[in-house]
Amino acid sequence: MNEHLARGWDEAAAGYEQYFVPRFRPWVETAVAQLGDLPSGPILVPCCGTFPELDLLLERFPDREIVGIDLSAGMVRLARERAAGHDQVSVVEGDAATLDPRWLRACSAVVSVFGLQQLPAPEQAIDSWYDALLPGGRLSVVYWPSVTEADGPFSLMRELLRPGPADPDPDLAAVLGEAVDEPVAFPITYADAGSFFEAYAHSGPMRATAIARGEAFVEELRERFLERAPEGEWTHHPAARLITATGR
Repeated sequence: MNEHLARGWDEAAAGYEQYFVPRFRPWVETAVAQLGDLPSGPILVPCCGTFPELDLLLERFPDREIVGIDLSAGMVRLARERAAGHDQVSVVEGDAATLDPRWLRACSAVVSVFGLQQLPAPEQAIDSWYDALLPGGRLSVVYWPSVTEADGPFSLMRELLRPGPADPDPDLAAVLGEAVDEPVAFPITYADAGSFFEAYAHSGPMRATAIARGEAFVEELRERFLERAPEGEWTHHPAARLITATGR
């Protein structure tokens, strides 16, 4: 399963960086803004993707060790390009679902944006990330829940790919004990429904499915999507979840 997911993101990496990273910037800014004053120690970014958090982290914590982790070799390559010239920054190709024991109670912060929902056991992952914090360290995680909006391209795509009621989301904040879990919504605009579909299918989270099911499936899905999508520019306001907690 992990290899299949990694291949999808390997192929999607460049397009994701170009198309989705700028649109997801407000959520990245929100996640980094939650960190406040941190104890001494490295900052860990599991599921870092192309590492859009890095520039903001370097602005606030220029002298900290910052480590990104991602399963996709394609994402890691772009993340390392972003980190070039910063000796205190490194990017590890690996599974962020369960952190290496060397991170146990060693980090001043753990930040992750839009990676948690892709992991097979998000409760275990966020528990592992929380256990990496030093006392007073900060966890800041943004992820997409199963339902992000009542109407929009994300909801239409989910309906076409997985008809019926969405699976209930696990109570991830409860896993951590004292944590804050709140919705965070921002507008995203696409030139039209066709450009969104192309990006979502080939440079986004549907890429692994497209590889597995083939281009004929993608084309049939595209036709169904465009039949129900509005014409012209499309703006929606999807709500992610933001979980924050302080290490004990």
